[in-house]
Amino acid sequence: MRQLKQQRAVETREAILHAAAAVFDELGYAGASINRILERSGTTAGALYFHFGSKETLARAVMQAQSETIVPLLTSEGLQRLVDITMIWSHQLQTSTLLRAGVRLTTEQSAFGMEDAARPYEEWATIMQECLVTAEARGELQAGVDPGELAELVVETCTGMQLFAAAATGRADLPQRAVRMWKLLLPGVAVPAIAIRVKIDPERGRAAVYGTLPEASPTA
Repeated sequence: MRQLKQQRAVETREAILHAAAAVFDELGYAGASINRILERSGTTAGALYFHFGSKETLARAVMQAQSETIVPLLTSEGLQRLVDITMIWSHQLQTSTLLRAGVRLTTEQSAFGMEDAARPYEEWATIMQECLVTAEARGELQAGVDPGELAELVVETCTGMQLFAAAATGRADLPQRAVRMWKLLLPGVAVPAIAIRVKIDPERGRAAVYGTLPEASPTA
């Protein structure tokens, strides 16, 4: 009985989280009301406040869930893993309400006064830096490339790129834009033997989502 209750609690929390993501994605933080989220989730106010406490806490949970739409799908290591993060991210921004809502809230959060405005960006930079530390240890990076600096640069570039793509094409060409970014960036950061072997196909994001992404771990 206890296990059943715990499972129901998990399911309720997930239902609220995904319903909130859908409303935040459509209306933004300011336009999203608790009543709309409750209507979308089919749960009670008591359940929502039990799991999340407030609208702001719920928004934070959506923002923090961004990596959950990407990291579990990764199979590669080093520089290929970093590239795959951006390939999956560019695909998921077209298809995942949870990721789109997290990105929208991250962009909006300074406007609605939330603290730690840089935190979601810093979390992505940390994830990417881990890939680059591995890449450095495997001899994939050129001398002088700092994993932390490069990780922040990729986060900064992707942030601007998705905003541009959202305005210009509704993100329809975001995977192609990500490919272009790497075609320009890889020759300057990867050793030549790795730069030509890292796969930057825009279809890698879709393949990862459908479980058909082969492992690709280039080594020098």
